[in-house]
Amino acid sequence: MNKTCFFLAAAALLAAAHAAPEVWMGPPGQDNGRPMRELFAHPEQWAETRALIDVLFISDLNTKRQFTDDELRAWFAQLKQWKLKFGMEVGAIKPWGQTGADCFAKERANWERVQRLGGEIYAIAMDEPLCCCRFHIKKPDDYAVEETASYIACVRTNFPDIRIGDIETYPSIPIPDHMRWIEALEKRLAEKRVRGLDFYRLDVNWICFTAQTNGSWKQVRQLEQFCRQRKLPFSLIYWAAGMPALAHKGLADDSTWYTAIMQQGYDYAFIDGKPDQYVIESWIKAPTNSLPETAEFTFTRSVRDFVRKFVKRAP
Repeated sequence: MNKTCFFLAAAALLAAAHAAPEVWMGPPGQDNGRPMRELFAHPEQWAETRALIDVLFISDLNTKRQFTDDELRAWFAQLKQWKLKFGMEVGAIKPWGQTGADCFAKERANWERVQRLGGEIYAIAMDEPLCCCRFHIKKPDDYAVEETASYIACVRTNFPDIRIGDIETYPSIPIPDHMRWIEALEKRLAEKRVRGLDFYRLDVNWICFTAQTNGSWKQVRQLEQFCRQRKLPFSLIYWAAGMPALAHKGLADDSTWYTAIMQQGYDYAFIDGKPDQYVIESWIKAPTNSLPETAEFTFTRSVRDFVRKFVKRAP
């Protein structure tokens, strides 16, 4: 290798090592999508937060059932102006679509609708196909591998530019099982000559670490390192895992959401955890308000303050 090639290769490796992490923001979906509507109706109330994130995302089902064509058309135009990417959480194996092909067939029309209205789907995150097989439709892991690979193949064929990631749960699925799952799925995709996963996302019910002494952030960090060795971007959801139980005890309010995601940020940073994607997402109808980012304990305030504190960007 000549000196020029050597330095170019070294520069590329250095750039990869210092690639800025992505920040995904998934607002709560209560009140028939009110939080999402407010974001587009009052852009001046979250301008700083918007500058700190890369992807705004929502579930495929909520995109379909909560928002009109006129709303989505206007919003996709705004996203382009803001230079924000659009992502969706989707099914891959579900009780209502128990094969990859069936699930894709039921979702495809909605994706085409998004594109028809001017939306560019940057990425999809499959909503827990392994978890669904184990705990909901009672199918073996081999079935999950085959049908998830089939689903990914359908997406790659019909929407080749969309990035595909998988979300799975922890500690309900142990870390060694996550590792075996990733290896088996990637192997099956290679056999089918289909490009593999673009990221792997962990949904951690971290209150179990304290309430049940089940799991740990150290184990999560092991999975991050495993993914990094495979050059598979590691994605981590930040959310208020204890909030539903605290609400049942009458101890939760909007401050609970804010303090919980900040605590998760500290806990994972303490063991040098550094996801490739920071995903701040609420599916628990909290906090009550998304705006403004300057008010205490709103959703955008929590995102703004979290990213300022924990996400290291190049100067």
